[in-house]
Amino acid sequence: MTATDPAPTGLAQGWCALSLLHGRIEAHIERVLQSAHGLSVREYSLLDVLSRQHDGPGGHLQMKQVADAVVLSQSATTRLVTRLEERGLLSRYLCPTDRRGIYTNVSEAGAALLAEARPTNDAALREALDTAAADPELAPLVAALTSVGTARAGMTA
Repeated sequence: MTATDPAPTGLAQGWCALSLLHGRIEAHIERVLQSAHGLSVREYSLLDVLSRQHDGPGGHLQMKQVADAVVLSQSATTRLVTRLEERGLLSRYLCPTDRRGIYTNVSEAGAALLAEARPTNDAALREALDTAAADPELAPLVAALTSVGTARAGMTA
C-alpha cells in the first residue's frame, strides 16, 4: 500500500481481521493435531463430518455435501477420502439403491482416532481463541464467535 492508496474500508478491515483470526486458529490446531495424533485439520474435519451421518434412508452424505461441509473442492475431498481410506480410517461402498453413488463411512479405527483427537482439537481451539482474545483487533471477533457458539449450543440442548 502506498501513501496515495485509499485507506481500507471498515468492511475490508473486518474481513482482514476475520481472515487473520481463522488463519491463526487453523495453524494452531494443525500443529497440535499433527503432533498429538498425526491428523491434519482437514482430515479431522472430514472424520468429524462423516462420523455424524447415520444409517438409514438419506442418512449418508453425497461427496458434494461432504466437500461443502469441509470447505474443499470435490476433487480435493476425493483425494482426502482416498488418503484416509489408505490409512484404514474410512471405507467406501456403493449405494445399494443407486450403483452410481458411493458412500463413505468412518471405520472403527477412524472413530477411535476421532474420539482420541476430539478433546485435543477442542483444547487447541480454546487456546487459540484465548490467545486471539488478547489482541484488541481480534477480541471483538472472538466475542462474536463465542456468542454464536453459546447461542447454537442452547438451540441444540
